[in-house]
Amino acid sequence: MSKPLMRIPYTGPLPPPLIIPPSAATKHGAIAALAHFLTSKSPAPTTTNSADGSSSHSHGTKDKDGSGADLPEPGPSLPKNTNTSKTVLLTGAGISVASGLADYRGEKGTYTQNKSYRPIYFHEFVASHEARKRYWARSFLGWRGLHHASPNATHYAIRDLGRLGLVDSVITQNVDSFHPLAHPALPTIELHGFLRSLVCLSCQRLMDREAFQARLAALNPAWAEFLQDLLKSGALDTEDPLERRRKGFRTNPDGDADVPGAPYTTFRYPACPHCLKRPPILKDGSKGHVDVDADGAWIARPKSSTSSGGGGDGGVDSVGILKPNVIMFGESIPSAIKAAAEAAIDAAGKILVLGSSLATYSAWRLVKRAHDRGMGIGVLNLGGVRKEEVFFEASQAGHSHEHGHGHLQSQSHRHPQSHEHEQSHPHPHLHTTDSALIVNRDVVRASLPTEEILPGVVDYICNQRGL
Repeated sequence: MSKPLMRIPYTGPLPPPLIIPPSAATKHGAIAALAHFLTSKSPAPTTTNSADGSSSHSHGTKDKDGSGADLPEPGPSLPKNTNTSKTVLLTGAGISVASGLADYRGEKGTYTQNKSYRPIYFHEFVASHEARKRYWARSFLGWRGLHHASPNATHYAIRDLGRLGLVDSVITQNVDSFHPLAHPALPTIELHGFLRSLVCLSCQRLMDREAFQARLAALNPAWAEFLQDLLKSGALDTEDPLERRRKGFRTNPDGDADVPGAPYTTFRYPACPHCLKRPPILKDGSKGHVDVDADGAWIARPKSSTSSGGGGDGGVDSVGILKPNVIMFGESIPSAIKAAAEAAIDAAGKILVLGSSLATYSAWRLVKRAHDRGMGIGVLNLGGVRKEEVFFEASQAGHSHEHGHGHLQSQSHRHPQSHEHEQSHPHPHLHTTDSALIVNRDVVRASLPTEEILPGVVDYICNQRGL
């Protein structure tokens, strides 16, 4: 049974971006390289004996279309549903910058502009009423910008790649719901959940985020008035703390909004409406109870005054707490979502990363999985990517550029392994002791804005096909 996958932020420095092939440093070169990557068939892994250097293809079969392409037989690393001509996409916050949303590590990203920024962790949200007040106060001010934003050219280019038959699934780290809005017919796995809904930690029912925003405004009139002032001043249109302060959005040293006459400790948030009507049965068999004030805002109750547990704040009942339906830092990704993402990787022949530095392990490991399976790997991200040298290691040793496109023949030597390790290796049917694994894979790496490149890739492919 696989272990739960926890979302943990990566705070280390990112390396300078690799550019593969060198022509991908220009807009035209990147478009051509990506078009070739998306339309070519991924080569099959081959092996060679390290003693004499001779190589031979793994057991293969001819492609059904009669092209003669040598494809690997279905096996542990290449299941029967693998389609070497299809690409799975993995997207990150960088593709939504053109929609007016901030990314994390870009030039104007949250971490770049606000050095004191620290995201809330799951255990903090669950355990502390005060932490939830702070979270919902910040979320109340930031929701309008996201709610009024819309998909951009990158999202619609992804839709078009799906219509061209080149992409059949998308895995996204983003929680903005732009993918299902832009291409509802192209399946999207929302790895980290979505902000369009909240989920009750007790009954697991969802609540619409816009309805929740209206309740927050009703419960916090001073904050609602402050929000209108900020919207008028344009203070929420920038991530620059100095610019925000100049426009009237002042924050305390810990990053909380400085609202005149209304500190975040006074902020109120509603309880789950379903749990208010039908209190849930707790794990110990007792009936839960939700405490609210006269206006329906959730309030903490000392544990000594109730028979039910729940934890948090030194012992308070936690029934009826609403949480954003996203995977917070320190929270485990549901096993069904984890399995779906892995299945999407295994069913494709290539992976293309768009607008992500892969700073969270939950995303990085998916590309590592693709790498270990010998899949083609492409990255279009402005700036560095976490440990990207792992994916493009052969570029250090040399690679060929056929017609200006990247194609690596990667060699990674293996050490003798135990039988248990052999069974868990991603290429068990290719394992030979004291041998090297040769993987012929298509690769491309460019460091340019996705909204400037991906629509051009679609046009390039359409022109090639006479569409």
